[in-house]
Amino acid sequence: MANQSHGGPVNPRSRKAQPASRAGSRSRTAPKPGKGGRSAEEGKPRKPLWRRIVKWGLITGVVMFVLGIAGLFFAYRAVSIPDANAEFLTQTTKVYYSDGKHKIGDFQTQNRTSITFDEMPQTIKDSVVAAEDRSFYTNQGLDFKGIARALRDNATTNSTSGGSTITQQYVKVLYLTQDRTWSRKAKEAILSIKVHNQMSKEEILEGYLNTIYFGNGAYGVEAASQTYFGQKAAKLTAPQAALLSSVINNPSAFDPYDEDDHDRLMGRYSYVIDGMRKAGNITEEEYAKYSAKLPKVQKQRQSNRFGGTRGFLLRLTEQQLRKEGFDDTQINGGGLKVVTTFDYDAQKAAVESVKEMKPEGLKELNVALSSVDPQTGALRAMYGGPNYLKSQLNWAMLGSQPGSSFKPFAVAAALSDGYGLKTQLNGSSPLRLKGDAEIENQGDSGGRSFGPVSLEYATQESVNTAFVDLTYDVMDDGGDKTLEAARRAGVSAAAVKRYDPSVAVVSLGYAPVPNVDMAAAYATFANEGKQNDWYVIERVRDREGKDLHKHTVRSKEAFSKAVASDVTKALQDVVRSGSGTNGSTMCPTAGKTGTATFQKVEDGKEVGSAHVSSSWFVGYTPKLSTAVMYVRGKNGNEALNGYMPTFYGGQYPAKTFKTFMDKVLDGGDCGEFPPPANIKSTKGKTFVPTPTATEETKKPKPDRPDRPSRPTRPTRPAPTQPTLPTEPTEPDPTRPTRPTQPTLPTEPEPPEETDGPGNGWGG
Repeated sequence: MANQSHGGPVNPRSRKAQPASRAGSRSRTAPKPGKGGRSAEEGKPRKPLWRRIVKWGLITGVVMFVLGIAGLFFAYRAVSIPDANAEFLTQTTKVYYSDGKHKIGDFQTQNRTSITFDEMPQTIKDSVVAAEDRSFYTNQGLDFKGIARALRDNATTNSTSGGSTITQQYVKVLYLTQDRTWSRKAKEAILSIKVHNQMSKEEILEGYLNTIYFGNGAYGVEAASQTYFGQKAAKLTAPQAALLSSVINNPSAFDPYDEDDHDRLMGRYSYVIDGMRKAGNITEEEYAKYSAKLPKVQKQRQSNRFGGTRGFLLRLTEQQLRKEGFDDTQINGGGLKVVTTFDYDAQKAAVESVKEMKPEGLKELNVALSSVDPQTGALRAMYGGPNYLKSQLNWAMLGSQPGSSFKPFAVAAALSDGYGLKTQLNGSSPLRLKGDAEIENQGDSGGRSFGPVSLEYATQESVNTAFVDLTYDVMDDGGDKTLEAARRAGVSAAAVKRYDPSVAVVSLGYAPVPNVDMAAAYATFANEGKQNDWYVIERVRDREGKDLHKHTVRSKEAFSKAVASDVTKALQDVVRSGSGTNGSTMCPTAGKTGTATFQKVEDGKEVGSAHVSSSWFVGYTPKLSTAVMYVRGKNGNEALNGYMPTFYGGQYPAKTFKTFMDKVLDGGDCGEFPPPANIKSTKGKTFVPTPTATEETKKPKPDRPDRPSRPTRPTRPAPTQPTLPTEPTEPDPTRPTRPTQPTLPTEPEPPEETDGPGNGWGG
């Protein structure tokens, strides 16, 4: 007791410091030696194994929990919201006719039209929550019960059930891939929490409903409503909204258009409708009514945006948008509203007129029609072919040899050079040129020899020899001046370059000219000499309605009013009493026929015989200029003679022109041509008719001439035959779970030139 009261509690450190000699004086607290020299503490029995497992399990759990929280904290800080997948931010660009109301088609990466949360009906908001995430308004971006349930199902069955919330689905679609990996799921969970913290529930639901895939190529609720019900999303009824929400879970398995999916879809639909009932979105009476059957969907429309004739309009619009500076991202996903120059009624009339007038059963026959507004250059109608998906060759853009429809440019050149409509020309046939070459009259002129004729009469009756005389002998540099007049009128520089001004038959249209160029060039005469480039894009607006492009008319004076009015006078004579009477319309009309021949040339030598290869009529009224062209074959060089019932420009082309113009013209608002200026010639010899009847005063008979001989033209280069690209075939579509945008067939490059330029002779 004395030792205990004196020394107090023993300091463990003091005990350790005691010398070994005092080891024998042990205190009462010192352990007694046990058996074998072990202490009494070491001899105590060990704790049961289960207690040790529980102890260390708790310790490990706490450590893991702390580490997990720390890991989640650092992961949350480390993972940032990435840029959205570009394709899911795209919106469909829509293309309209000139009225801005009738739709031609669209360009798209994905078929989507985004709308605001306020524009979405309550029915779709309620139904999608009932279908995909019934805890949406209360969860934090994750549904832990759903995740646990999914983990259990995935571990115990072969199914791959998901516990994804609407927020998770939105994150997965907008920011991530569709891979089923743990790392992707972890990132999805973290991003879902972040999105939940940074966005309101309304913003998340709006983004989700504008992004998610609804099957059959429809992305977002607006496109889905249009696809299945043909109406705006704002008008969706409760059962319609429930059907759309049912599809989201698995668009390929719940396809409303697939009868084999009907039972599965009905089961899913019943689940959604029941969820809406439980949430109080619909009454018991409405539930009983709606749950009885699926709502009716509209007839399925095939994906043929570029099918038929409108494919040519869309393709040309796309090309012109690029020309105006718009890139592929803007065109295919910018949500633009593009208003074109195409008139809805005029385009319809163009298609109908070609169908009505084209001879039946001639599958190789190609027809082109272009119609231009003379005052602006706006392309009002275009027929490039019957079906873009079957052939991407747009004959309105390619064209062919215009034949005698090229002659008005020689008339304009002569009138600008000091000659007049009364200038005398040599219309004899055959007409012998230098080097023993001969030119003959043919085509709509009847193949006759006319002798001395005026320029006006030579135009009226399409006298080939007179025009060769004009540009080859009468005028100085007549070929150059004719081509310059064509260029000023509106024929593209590329087309003009195909002509050799030194060739005697330059005025007879021996090289290809685009059909639309001819319509635009004649429009210059209709517009009293003022030229406008043809165009297609009237206006482009972004998704907010801001103008990104608006066309401005910029007219240039190509010819004086006097020259233009006298050209019109000569071309009116063609329609009144010349080779183009079949082209007379309800309004004052001027025009010209054209029939071209083609001669194949190899190694500078003619191969085979010449044949009629193209047939034209180009004409105009005071308010509209239109070009019609008939050709045959993939290259447009095959023979029309022996193939068509009649092949001259004054026949099918002129009749097609009249049919179209009478459909679109307003007889009460035709307008008037200005009176002729009757330009007095200061050069050449003026034609004076003899008082006795001559061949000029007689109406030529439309007898079909024998095949004419062809003049030797050693100065003309013989271009090689172009290789026409193989036309793509249209593949049979398959139905993917999430379809990708079909690749638009590549348009073949147009033939730059024919085998050997034909002489362009004809009416």
